[in-house]
Amino acid sequence: MDVRWVWATVLMVCLVLGLGGPRWLAARASARYPVPAADLAVARRTLDALTVAPRGDAGTYDRAAFGTPWADDDRNGCDTRDDVLHRDLTAVVVDTDGCTVLSGTLDDPYTGTVIRFARGPGSADVQIDHVVALQDAWRTGASEWSARERLRIANDPANLLAVDGGANQDKGAADAAEWLPPSVGFRCAYVLRQVRVKGAYGLSVTADEKRAMRRALDRCVTS
Repeated sequence: MDVRWVWATVLMVCLVLGLGGPRWLAARASARYPVPAADLAVARRTLDALTVAPRGDAGTYDRAAFGTPWADDDRNGCDTRDDVLHRDLTAVVVDTDGCTVLSGTLDDPYTGTVIRFARGPGSADVQIDHVVALQDAWRTGASEWSARERLRIANDPANLLAVDGGANQDKGAADAAEWLPPSVGFRCAYVLRQVRVKGAYGLSVTADEKRAMRRALDRCVTS
């Protein structure tokens, strides 16, 4: 066998593994969470229209400014946390009050792991994440809102996901330039949701955040 051909093959494999490999793996992971092409197009237009501005002072942020945590904002008789658990978990068992979620299974989008939820000492294993963190919302426009508008974004199902508690704690108040889900395949869907929320509520983005959002949308797989 021609030695030059062997080395050319080795070089090609190295290029695929070193350069094309990660990109291919990311695309394969994203295929688990495809987004409709029309939704992606809307997200791109919405992102382009978002105001770019420096973030405001985080020192003035107070969670209490967004109202009582997990208020029954939609007046269905159940608090927002139980509404989201009921929506995002499978095999859900509800208490006799018809609201309180006692147990269920979460296919966690942030880590790609399956978490068994049971209300009690381990309840914090599953937490409800504000996709656009409330502190980030505060720094990008919500500090100027009415109390009613802040209550609304804090309980808006479009801005809420049941997720792994550890991942939620790692994220904190970070924006897309500072944190994205460890599960690479979900990053497109996550950022698309952030863009929708920021657009719907007229929140701004930083220049770095906008670039990070655009990169994530460029890696989306459409259905």
